[in-house]
Amino acid sequence: MMDHARAWCETLGADAASPPPAPDPSSGRKGELAEAIGKVTSQVQANEAAQAQAEAKVAAARATRAQAKTAQAAQARQAAKTAEKVFSSDGRLFTPGESPRGRGHRSPVTGTRPPQAGEKAAAGRLARALRAAAYRERATTHIASAAPPGRLNMRQALARDAQRAAGATPTATPWTRTINRPSPTPPLRVGIAVDVSGSMHAATVPIASAAWILAKATALTDPDSLTATVAYDRSVTAITAPGRTPTRVTQFNAKGMGHSLAEATDALTAGLNLDRPGAGRLLVIASDGYYHPDEAKRAETRIAALRKAGCAVLWLAFAPDPQPLPNTTVLELTDPAQAITAISKAATAALTATNP
Repeated sequence: MMDHARAWCETLGADAASPPPAPDPSSGRKGELAEAIGKVTSQVQANEAAQAQAEAKVAAARATRAQAKTAQAAQARQAAKTAEKVFSSDGRLFTPGESPRGRGHRSPVTGTRPPQAGEKAAAGRLARALRAAAYRERATTHIASAAPPGRLNMRQALARDAQRAAGATPTATPWTRTINRPSPTPPLRVGIAVDVSGSMHAATVPIASAAWILAKATALTDPDSLTATVAYDRSVTAITAPGRTPTRVTQFNAKGMGHSLAEATDALTAGLNLDRPGAGRLLVIASDGYYHPDEAKRAETRIAALRKAGCAVLWLAFAPDPQPLPNTTVLELTDPAQAITAISKAATAALTATNP
């Protein structure tokens, strides 16, 4: 390298032993290399900072998802415990926050009666409507093949002849056939939560009738369909356990205090798997919605989770000026005589709009 440098100096007529010349200030090129290096360094630092920020966002999102999954799993375990306490209590009340020995509340159930002819007919009509709502169209598949049977596609047939004439291996598929496969109709899972607090006293008769009709209609739709009913105020009482078809109409009074709708929803969700796909799922809440803000907030969280999981939520209001919770399909019933028709329409609409 030094030899080449000396040869270059001789060519230019410069003394190789002399010191290097100072840069010309008027040339405007002083420090350009340093400036370029500085720009590159700044850009690299900016890219590294952006990459670190993106990695931090990804890590935060992963941590958030992990926390959500942990909270969801904890909630599922708590719901399973609540369902076990409610449906294995042989009709005794489950009061959240109280030990079994401290139960001093009276059951809202006052007795049972045989269903009336009109209620049986209404259950049959509702069962047919629920079956229609859960029905799925036949799946149609079009299959192309090189040989019959099927419908001949002339363009593909000509392409096949051209391939043969050219000496190529025929790849065209001139025959098309259509296969229709029946889609399995999913079973139903219907949970019914009845508000028996003092403000619901005037609606106990139509609610008892509606609860029996819904439960009976669900059982009539399919052998694999399941239903369960609970009554709630401060406590939660099992009316019918999952898998048991009610033969009589359960009567009850509404004199309780408080609203444990969150725990009632937990019991029905875990008992009927309302948060899992594979079935047409519906939660029916019969209430006026006059809740304490803390009670409403806790119930809203459960309802929102069910809606996100694909479960429809139907809110039945038998009193004027109801205050239903969000994420529900509201149905106000001013005339108990028309309740069944209205419930049928609302329930089928809710199930039709929900994917199993």
